[in-house]
Amino acid sequence: MPRRTMIEAIRDAMDVSMGRDERVIVYGEDVGFFGGVFRATQGLQAKYGKSRCFDAPISESGIVGSAIGMAAYGLRPCVEVQFADYVYPAYDQIVSEAARLRYRSNGDFTCPIVVRMPTGGGIFGGQTHSQSPEALFTHVSGLKVIVPSNPHDAKGLLIAAIEDPDPVIFLEPKRLYNGPFDGHHDKPVTPWSKHELGEVPDGHYTIPLGKAAIRRQGSAVTVLAYGTMVYVAQAAAEETGIDAEVVDLRTLLPLDLDTIVASVKKTGRCVVVHEATLTSGFGAELVSLVQENCFYHLEAPVARVAGWDTPYPHAQEWDYFPGPARVGRALIETLEA
Repeated sequence: MPRRTMIEAIRDAMDVSMGRDERVIVYGEDVGFFGGVFRATQGLQAKYGKSRCFDAPISESGIVGSAIGMAAYGLRPCVEVQFADYVYPAYDQIVSEAARLRYRSNGDFTCPIVVRMPTGGGIFGGQTHSQSPEALFTHVSGLKVIVPSNPHDAKGLLIAAIEDPDPVIFLEPKRLYNGPFDGHHDKPVTPWSKHELGEVPDGHYTIPLGKAAIRRQGSAVTVLAYGTMVYVAQAAAEETGIDAEVVDLRTLLPLDLDTIVASVKKTGRCVVVHEATLTSGFGAELVSLVQENCFYHLEAPVARVAGWDTPYPHAQEWDYFPGPARVGRALIETLEA
């Protein structure tokens, strides 16, 4: 089976979808001739032409707004916002138009668009290239939100997103584009070519939205994570020697509550990890759901490990980034509580 980086897997997903369905179009800033700032769309314009893969003006609201109109007329746009930090001008289009179109039309119209965005830090991008805004979208009825952690999932989830009849926010952890990252910035990254989850089948396949995956079996404590934090959680478990079960959520909306509840009921303890700011982050929703559904099985309060309530710093990036040391301390404190 071929091995691909996450960038290559994402590109392959769009290639497969465009080849299967002429309604699928791809565009965004520098997406066409240049192939995207991370080269995720490289070669698609040459293969499918300028009418199906093209550059857009530097206008996020225009990119998403035009995609909504195209979707209403039967196309399936997969658009790229160059960094998740740049999505805010398009937020009104996403929230007020894309997410509401099915509801306001009583089902007469749907909005089958995908908005792809690189997300997260760990690349010294500073405050305007490192944000994790997933909680802003999980709060909006009508959207689906995906955060893959590896190439295999990225391809299957992106194809499923493109084929979905409703708007999907597809957040790509850019620290994982070329290999899994366990939070140790001073160590070389293992390339996806040497990782089992770098195996990506050719052709068409999908991964159902709303289905989590157990990345590490354990019985002492459940760790709920997504994106880059999946590998940080695994590293923390190995380094502390704690028998932690790591759940990779994969999709935040719809959320696989059944897998979460089953794991927490088994372990009796839970730690939630995400890179985004702590206050009102998606972890708060996870803590609430665990408390509501697993209260009589919990042996300790649910803990959260997240980014600090401050803009993402450039000079102190690794003090902000929730690394294995911080996650490890939370695991130990939860077991001792």
